[in-house]
Amino acid sequence: MARVAAKKLAAPREESIAESVYERVKALSISFDLLPGNRINEIELAERLGVSRTPLREGLNRLVSEGFLTATPGKGFFRRPLDAKEIFDLFELRQAIEVTAAPIAIKRASNAAIGQIRDFLEVSSADVPSRSVADLVELDESFHEQIMALTGNHEMLGVLKNVNARIRFVRWIDMENKRATTQGEHIAIIEAIAQRDGAKATALLSSHIEKRIDQISAAIREGYARIYMDKSMNASGA
Repeated sequence: MARVAAKKLAAPREESIAESVYERVKALSISFDLLPGNRINEIELAERLGVSRTPLREGLNRLVSEGFLTATPGKGFFRRPLDAKEIFDLFELRQAIEVTAAPIAIKRASNAAIGQIRDFLEVSSADVPSRSVADLVELDESFHEQIMALTGNHEMLGVLKNVNARIRFVRWIDMENKRATTQGEHIAIIEAIAQRDGAKATALLSSHIEKRIDQISAAIREGYARIYMDKSMNASGA
């Protein structure tokens, strides 16, 4: 009985380690600290994270299922390359689910919940020079996920969070060119929702999210340049 009890006590600890490893490897994948297309050295990564290979393998398999990594039998895990068509498809998916969600959110959202998003925008739209591009992207993701949360549909919210994470690196580049316009567009969207104007809200969301394949291709080229420039500078000790 004591052994059974010990196993039960150990399980939550093991789960928390696996979850922590998953989150840390996911962060490395999103930031492209793990280089696009490169094979992941499991031994080296386990040592870097200070964990055994068992929770690491669990995290890697989970990231494969979520589209961040690929796995080849006998060869291991690889960081998914930056592919323009794939990222375009993800933007298209994001646009489709957010536009679909807007009328549902309008139907189900309370005035209080909409007011909370307005309050969030008052804070997030403030001109804070110290905010990094990563901070701005995080605020942007939070806004869109709060709109999705108004639907009460946790499955749709989960899909949006996954898509946001997979396109985040490209959006870091995109955000640098949209600092001045993004917040104004957010305010217009929440006001359309507050007015229960479904047609206006969906049109604004669609326009706000839409990306052309040429824009995405250009962002990916810039992304690759930055990734390898940063690696080169770090290697040289600059």
